[in-house]
Amino acid sequence: MTTNKVTAPVVEDRNAWKFGFTPQAELWNGRFAMIGFISALITEYFAHEGVLRFLGLM
Repeated sequence: MTTNKVTAPVVEDRNAWKFGFTPQAELWNGRFAMIGFISALITEYFAHEGVLRFLGLM
C-alpha cells in the first residue's frame, strides 16, 4: 500500500524585498513611482511652480 503525500504549494511573499527583475521588485518599483508622482503633484500645488523650477534645475 502506498500513500500519496499532498504538499502545500509554495507561496512567495509579494511584499518581500528582492532585487532583480522579480515580481516583488516590480511591485516595490510601482509603489515608489506612485509616491514620487503624488509628491510632485503636492509640490506643484503648494509651490505654484513645477518641480524642476522648485528644485532650481530650470
